[in-house]
Amino acid sequence: MKVMVMVKASPSSEAGKMPSEELLTAMGKFNEELVGAGIMESGDGLKPSSQGVRVRFSGNKRVVTTGPFTETNELIAGYWIWNVNSLEEAIEWVKKCPNPMEEDSDIEIRTFYTMEDFAEIDPDGKEAAHEDAMRHTIAMRKAKVNNYLFFSGRCEEAMNFYQQHLGARINFMLRFNESPDPVPEGMLQAGFENKIMHADFTLGDANIYASDGCDDATSFSGFSLSLTLQTAEDAHKAFNALAEGGKVNMPLAKTFWSPLYGQLVDKFGIAWMIMLPGEDAPQ
Repeated sequence: MKVMVMVKASPSSEAGKMPSEELLTAMGKFNEELVGAGIMESGDGLKPSSQGVRVRFSGNKRVVTTGPFTETNELIAGYWIWNVNSLEEAIEWVKKCPNPMEEDSDIEIRTFYTMEDFAEIDPDGKEAAHEDAMRHTIAMRKAKVNNYLFFSGRCEEAMNFYQQHLGARINFMLRFNESPDPVPEGMLQAGFENKIMHADFTLGDANIYASDGCDDATSFSGFSLSLTLQTAEDAHKAFNALAEGGKVNMPLAKTFWSPLYGQLVDKFGIAWMIMLPGEDAPQ
């Protein structure tokens, strides 16, 4: 069951008075408990209504009114979104909450509608399917995409190389023989027990995952990493370092979209595009 837990406004919250350090700490600990229990989805405090607006609907008319609003006991100063097993569970959690105001205050719990509540007016499930599609679209737009590179046994060497020449930062590295779970028998090529099972490193503003894979047969095709630098000197240094032991497909040169652009494949088989930003340069 999803519920919204609303902290009602009070004279002090509407006056914009900030919570004491003691209350801030206590609320922080309460939020930690909610997160630890796995029920908290989100939660925020709201600024006073003096910094808000209302839009009144009357037929086709829309009337905008700026705050403050006088009905303090009807206003909201903050909220949480919780996923609980029952309304009773939500009530027990609210009882544990520190008083969020310096004066007497109220916290209101309201349950969310679900599409099952609209079954009678949506008998064919068309609107439910539409809602589900929109939720999936929102979830996918919030998803994080990372490049995952497989180095056929040269992962550690490659990350150290990129660290030295491109300023990469190695964040994490786990070898197959360090795995908490045993690697299935026959999964690894002989001699790969000490190779990198999973690692991640940061290059520029991108976080990249990496692995040796399970054997030395992996090859890259139809894939490039694009690296945009700010000066010609830096572009040449990066290009020359990556070209050592690799293959230059297009030397650094001026193009219609970039003052300096080139393509190469480094000695680990990774394809790169090195460029300076231009008005129409790919970002």
